[in-house]
Amino acid sequence: SHSRSPFLFLSLPIATAKPTKMSNNNNALTKKTVMPGGKAYEPYMFEDGLDVFTLFNKQHGYTYDDLIMLPGHIYFSADQVNLKSRLTKNISLNVPLVSSPMDTVTEHLMAINMALLGGLGIIHYNNTIEEQVAEVKKVKRFKNGFITDPMVLSPKHRLSDVDNIKAKYGFSGVPITEEGRIGSKLVGIVTSRDTDFIKDRSTLLADIMTTDLVTAPANATLEEANNIMKKCKKGKLPMINDKGELVALASRDDLVKNRDFPLATKDHENKKLLVGAALGTRETDKERLAALDAVGVDVVVIDSSQGDSTYQQEMIRWIKINYPRVEVIGGNVVTCRQSEALIAAGADSLRVGMGVGSICTTQEVMACGRPQATAVFKTGLYASQFGVPIIADGGIRSIGHIIKALSLGASAVMMGSLLAGTEEAPGDYFYKDGMRLKKYRGMGSLEAMVKGGDQRYFSETEKIKVAQGVSGSVVDKGTVKKYVPYLIQGIKHGLQDLGCISVDNLRSDVYNGVVRYEVRSTAAQVEGSVHSLFSYEKHFI
Repeated sequence: SHSRSPFLFLSLPIATAKPTKMSNNNNALTKKTVMPGGKAYEPYMFEDGLDVFTLFNKQHGYTYDDLIMLPGHIYFSADQVNLKSRLTKNISLNVPLVSSPMDTVTEHLMAINMALLGGLGIIHYNNTIEEQVAEVKKVKRFKNGFITDPMVLSPKHRLSDVDNIKAKYGFSGVPITEEGRIGSKLVGIVTSRDTDFIKDRSTLLADIMTTDLVTAPANATLEEANNIMKKCKKGKLPMINDKGELVALASRDDLVKNRDFPLATKDHENKKLLVGAALGTRETDKERLAALDAVGVDVVVIDSSQGDSTYQQEMIRWIKINYPRVEVIGGNVVTCRQSEALIAAGADSLRVGMGVGSICTTQEVMACGRPQATAVFKTGLYASQFGVPIIADGGIRSIGHIIKALSLGASAVMMGSLLAGTEEAPGDYFYKDGMRLKKYRGMGSLEAMVKGGDQRYFSETEKIKVAQGVSGSVVDKGTVKKYVPYLIQGIKHGLQDLGCISVDNLRSDVYNGVVRYEVRSTAAQVEGSVHSLFSYEKHFI
């Protein structure tokens, strides 16, 4: 911990803050060069670009598009690039991508798929406590390997109960025990093959369940369970102890997922997918957190457009005392002073960005915020002194923006508009002018505020609401199962062009002055994008 001082960030030494001069053994660029005609040039004349400290010492506010990174030396393939990075002090991601807690971006489908692909999803809180808990529970139930808390029924339940489970959770394979709970004696199993052609949905499960069971011992490994299912060609494999009591369930689907998603973000002990949830700083949010903790939420985001508040500091301290298992992401912040306050309160990570999202109007309405590239660099450098990662939130419109955010100090990026419009985002598709679209809105838009999103702006009791966001629509991007791997591969190619084999390597090369930057003029930005065409098509995948 550190004492609060408004000038602390100006006085603490930064171990990595001194960039090294470009110097390699026998490098001709470091030697004084005599050109034809006798003109001599000093080595600095051949130095390309600026190191990151010189760049941001100019006291300008830069966006991602203002900057370009100069290429490095390639000595490895793109597939060798390691994207593992920290989300919080104690949670690491194999892919530094996080879906935003917005009601048109992240519910359980998005969170499940983001975790399977190596990232993480944060469930929004523009809903009731019960609704948010249900979303988190769906993610935690969807895990790779053994299911230790399967849905269980008794022989006295009816076929309609199986229908309800299928409608709510998406599966119909249910083990049947004497008492209808895990830990009770296994007596049968009901699958879709038992139920598909029965018209009377009030039929007792005792009359249709399969009792000729193939089981595995409770201490069987995943590999052993998989081999048993291969031989018996069953989709579900109950795990029982010496007393015949159900202790777990293995699913062929889960085993396939375990094989097909090797980068999945899951806990090491139970192999469940990790998931986050957003909450505010009201007293009712303490009740919300209690309910979320009960279903195993792994990380919470204190969702506020301006995070440097007494309310958030007190909330973070309260969470760290009462729920030490849960990681806390504070924010949003854009300055070192804001970061200092939340780090002192105990935040495990910081969310950086204010007014830079595609649907956010905070800077326009409130005259408050900061260009995102500058915000990420300044807060990232400050927070690194305390081992606190930062998440770049907002302004991400392309793979290039992700790479720039990571280079400037972000350990992960949070995506809203980039994921809105995918199949897994909440909402229904609609057509306009021949385009397939999905609704996308800011949590500060009037539409979202009416539903409850104004909690993050401390204005839910105001009679006149001042919107800090807009509602709109985005083009269909297909499924995140294809779109996110496209982003991942693009990030790997970007790091390869920079000559950095990992995110950690990228960060150290930036701080040591090896990775160089230049500021782009407006004309340079035009030159670097698609131009001089009558028309063109842009395909993501």
